Parts: sequence; C-alpha cells; structure tokens
Amino acid sequence: MTTRRQFSLMASALAAGLLASPASAQTVLRSTDIHPTDYPTVEAVRHMGRILEQRTNGRIKINVFHSAQLGQEKDTIEQTRFGVIDINRINMAPFNNLIPATNVPSLPFIFRSVEHMRNVMDGPIGDDILKEFEKHDLVGLAFYDSGSRSFYNSKRPITKPDDMKGMKIRVQQSDMFVALVSALGANATPMAFGEVYSALQTGVIDGAENNWPSYESTKHFEVSKFYSLTEHSLSPEVLVMSKKSFDKLSKEDQGLVRIAARESVGKMRELWDAREKASEAKVRAGGAQINTVEKQPFIDAMKPVYDRFVTDPALKALVARIQAAK
Repeated sequence: MTTRRQFSLMASALAAGLLASPASAQTVLRSTDIHPTDYPTVEAVRHMGRILEQRTNGRIKINVFHSAQLGQEKDTIEQTRFGVIDINRINMAPFNNLIPATNVPSLPFIFRSVEHMRNVMDGPIGDDILKEFEKHDLVGLAFYDSGSRSFYNSKRPITKPDDMKGMKIRVQQSDMFVALVSALGANATPMAFGEVYSALQTGVIDGAENNWPSYESTKHFEVSKFYSLTEHSLSPEVLVMSKKSFDKLSKEDQGLVRIAARESVGKMRELWDAREKASEAKVRAGGAQINTVEKQPFIDAMKPVYDRFVTDPALKALVARIQAAK
C-alpha cells in the first residue's frame, strides 16, 4: 500500500523530472518554450532530446512544454534558475538586465548579416557570452537563430524614422528595446508576447517588431498589415539549463547534454531557414504590405542606444570583437 509519505516523495520526484524505471534511474528534463509545437526552436529541443535518448539508451529524456504552457519568458527565467524548469529556450532580451554581456548581441545593427551572426555566436565570442550565464545559476548551452526583426503596424508603411513618431510599439520586456524604439521617436510599450494580438486588434498598441515566423504564426499580420524591413535586430536566442539540474548529472552526462545541444543548432537552422521562407510567402499571400527601407538613417539614430548600454570597457571590447569578426 502506498503511504501518504511515499505518495509525497513520488510527487516530488515527478516535479523534479526524475522517474524510476526497473532497469535504471531515468532523468526526465522539463524544457519550456513560448512558441507553438511546430516552431523550429521547439523542434530543435526535441531533436536534442532524441540525441540524448539514443546516446544514453533512454536514461535521459526531454519533455518539451511548448506554447507557453509553463509561463511567459520572463516568468520562466526564475523557474529555471531555481531548478523548477530544467531547460529553457529564451530570447536574449529578457536577460539584458540580468546579464550585461547579453546586451551586446542584442544591440541594433550589431550584426551585418545572418552569416556574420552565426560565425560570431558559434565561435569564441559566443562561448565567452555563454559562460556569463553561470554567474546566475544557469548553464549556457547554445545559441539558436531568431531571424531578423522588423517593425510592423496597423497605420502606415515605415520608410524612415520619422514615420514612427507617436506610434505605440510593443517591445520585449527589455530596457534596450525600450531605448531602441524611443530613439526612433515611437512610444515603447513593454508587453508579454502572448498579449500582443489582442492589443493590436483593440488598438491598445499600433504595432510591434518581430521576425517573419513570429509575425506569421501569431497571425499578427491579420491585424497589423504594414511590415517594414528595417531588420534592426539579428539577436540570437539562447538555450540554457538550470545549473541546479545540470549539477545533478554526472560529468559524462553533462558532456553529452552540451554536445547534444550544440548538435541541435544545425537542425534548428535547417528548420528555421525553411520556416522563414514559408512564413514570408504566407504573409505576402495574406495581403500584408511589405516594404524595404533605407537602413542608414535607422542606424544613425541608434547612437544614444550604444552610448547608454555600452559603457563598460569589457562590453566595448566585445562590441569591437564582433564588428571586427568576419
């Protein structure tokens, strides 16, 4: 008969993601993502889970909770630091106020192209940034793509910064993104991702900014028809693990987790590139109005952002390293 104490212990084990099997102890890691089930980042973590299952003969498994089932990004950061969530795919912006180094790849126009961003984040610069997460009870595993972010709104095409004056633009809950939008003359409105559609639909905000797949998958293009290709941000996303959960693993298993995470990056990018093209085609077919912009005036407007967020010598050196990278 199962006693009340035994039931409590089993419940605690389940909450921690640790299940017992007759053959061996199985570690089930809980992973979270705000995106829908078929989104490239969600599929990439599933791919990571398959790698781990195969290489550990089923000893390590990842359960992926998509569509913000465990909360919005800002909320899940704390849960991951405390070990309630084991693995978290999250945008760089919510970390900006916590981990100064994450401000640098989040800077507007810091990357010249997707290829430049990938080369930088896959190399020593990216490794140095990942190490900074350990100071905050997190283990940085890898960087995923987040595409190029551009502005969209329900009012008019944006071709120059002046077109944004007075617009209410949703931004991520990050001081840098608030500063970015404010530098362009718009009114920045920090808001959780899941609230944006209704806010656009009801006129609480005039617009937002995001990549092609997010603009399409959320159906924001249905209520915000003008998409202007500012491509102001190529900031990557980061895959992190709770240090508490990581430290419970053997050294060998820690190494397997790190390798599987790195190997999932290729899968993510393969899916991302295909998804980006498909999303763009769907948005265009759906009647959204797409326009290009002359980027230099937008770049020039970013000087106050750099002046505010790149004051520390270490961050200035990091900016220089990225700008010098091929």
